[in-house]
Amino acid sequence: MLIRAGYAISFSCEVPTHMLALLSIHPSRNKDLVTPHRVLTSPEVPVYDYPDVLGNVRSRLTLPPGDVTLSCDFTIRDSGLPDSIVPTAAQTPVDRLPDEVLMYLLGSRYCETDLLSDTAWAMFGGIAGGWEKVQAIVDFTHQHISFSYNDAQPTRTAWDAYQEQVGVCRDFAHLAITLCRCMNIPARYCTGYLGDIGVPPSDAPMDFSAWMEVYLDGNWHVFDARHNVPRIGRIVMARGLDATHTPLTTSFGNAVLTNFVVHTERVE
Repeated sequence: MLIRAGYAISFSCEVPTHMLALLSIHPSRNKDLVTPHRVLTSPEVPVYDYPDVLGNVRSRLTLPPGDVTLSCDFTIRDSGLPDSIVPTAAQTPVDRLPDEVLMYLLGSRYCETDLLSDTAWAMFGGIAGGWEKVQAIVDFTHQHISFSYNDAQPTRTAWDAYQEQVGVCRDFAHLAITLCRCMNIPARYCTGYLGDIGVPPSDAPMDFSAWMEVYLDGNWHVFDARHNVPRIGRIVMARGLDATHTPLTTSFGNAVLTNFVVHTERVE
C-alpha cells in the first residue's frame, strides 16, 4: 500500500528567528520511501539536519523576517496491516531489561509517575499478563478522557489529564505511558502521521497524531489510547520520553503560527 503525506506550516516573524523542527519521518522508515522526503521552505533558506540523542532527525534553520512556510510532500510504502496484537507478550522483569530501555521507566516532564503510582497499582496491580495489563491501562485511559480539540493545553500533564478527564491525543498517550511506567512496563511517546485509512473519515481537520510504544517480551508494541483499536498506516516521526522530546517546532524568538495543514491519504 502507498500513502501520500506531508504538511504546510507557516510562521510570521519580525526579526530573524532560529528554529528547530522535528518534521522529518523517523530514520527507521526511510527504507520505505518511494519519493524523496525533504523539508522545504518558502522563501528558500538553508536547512541543516542532524540526529538527536534519541535517534530522531531534527532540522535547524533561521526564519527570515516576514512570512515563511515549511512544507513537505512524499509517498511512502506501508504494509497496509493494522497494528499488531500479541496477547501472549509478557512483561519483562526490570532486572532483565536492556540498559537502553530503562530510561522509559522514569518519570518525566509530562509523565508524573510519583503522583500516579498508588493509583496505578490499585487499579492494575492484580493483572498478571503483560499485554493484558497494558490493554487494561489503555482501556481505562480511553474511557477516562474525553477527546476535545477545544480543550487542548500545551502544559497539560498526565496528572492533569487524569484529574480533568479531557484532552487530545498527546494527553491520552501521556496518561497511558505514565500508568505503564508505574507498573514497571517501559513506555515511550511517539508522534507521526495517522490518516483515516480503513476507518470512516473524520470531520476534524487532519493533524499529526500521538501514541505510545511499550516494551514487552523484547519488542516494542504500538498502543493507541485515543482510538483503542488497531489502525492502518502509522508513519512515525519521532520518539521520546514524552512530548518534551518531540515538539514539531521550537522557535528561539517570536514566530507566530499563521497556517497549519497536514495531509495523509492512501494512494489508489
